[in-house]
Amino acid sequence: MVRANLFRNNGDAREEEEKRIMHYSNLLKILLVGEGDFSFAACLAQAFGSAVNIVATSLDSQASSKLLYNRAGANMEILVGLGGTILHEVNAHNMTQHPDLRQKCFDRIVFNFPHAGYKGHDHSNSQIQRHRELVRGFLKSAKSMLTRNGEIHVTHKTAYPFSKWEIEKLAEEDEELHLVEKAKFSDSDYPGYVNKRGDGLWCDQSFPIGQCSTYKFALRD
Repeated sequence: MVRANLFRNNGDAREEEEKRIMHYSNLLKILLVGEGDFSFAACLAQAFGSAVNIVATSLDSQASSKLLYNRAGANMEILVGLGGTILHEVNAHNMTQHPDLRQKCFDRIVFNFPHAGYKGHDHSNSQIQRHRELVRGFLKSAKSMLTRNGEIHVTHKTAYPFSKWEIEKLAEEDEELHLVEKAKFSDSDYPGYVNKRGDGLWCDQSFPIGQCSTYKFALRD
């Protein structure tokens, strides 16, 4: 099921007419991190009519993805059929060490609703710190994979207790990153995308999004 395309046809893709969905374009090299059932990746691919510039990654193995998520197999088939790349067992903290991602750069690196797993209540300080460490490690890894004008996107719930993650402050800790925009996020803007809990017995269940935003970070000049 894995298709290691990794932009072999990138030159041809950039001659195509641009197609957009929200913040994303078929002309951008896009890395998606922490995909659950790959529905966000499939949404972009179908909007573009092509996935040749999309690399979708998951922390799960291929077998686990199909076992845990009812629609994962179908969504992966969509990506492969449209020329995309699927990589499994990719850790957000050390993406550059993955053999298929070494020396690769992207225009957009996207992590939707990062979550470190259910080891306690979302409002507990220990759980919040685990989530913060996940995002902090992701930002550190992702920044080294950006093109000159690239952006890192983190979509996150903004109401309490999720506001305690302080996504903006995590990026401010890194002197190389700055906030470009904080854009309101609505799942209705992405037809077919279904967020997933991603851990525990109910990993294939969606969760209320409520108030949330996409934080866009870029490298400082």
